[in-house]
Amino acid sequence: VDLAESGGGFVQPGGSTILSCVSSDTSSSLGMAWFRQKPGAGRQFVAAVSRPGSITNYEDSVQGRFTISKDASNMLKLEMKYLRPEDTAVYVCAATKWYSNSVNPSQYEYWGQGTQVTVSS
Repeated sequence: VDLAESGGGFVQPGGSTILSCVSSDTSSSLGMAWFRQKPGAGRQFVAAVSRPGSITNYEDSVQGRFTISKDASNMLKLEMKYLRPEDTAVYVCAATKWYSNSVNPSQYEYWGQGTQVTVSS
């Protein structure tokens, strides 16, 4: 499964942006998630959506500001609002055929290349 992210870029504090992730597998039921990576740090869980797409899970600092969604073709989105400088990171899309709504990066078999989000005035 190939994953390709788009969106992001430079955003002012308090602003919004939307990230998208296109999957080459448009028919399987995939558990999908967004992780983010900052320089010198490991991958941090951001948000996940279950294989049916009905259950979501968020890291505490993004709860209420970010919204994850997935459609029937496994197009994944992350709507990001009220952005903060500490949200600056490379955001990476991940997918799994085996797990659902997982926060554990080791349970995702497929990864995108990532897209940079920079929150700065």
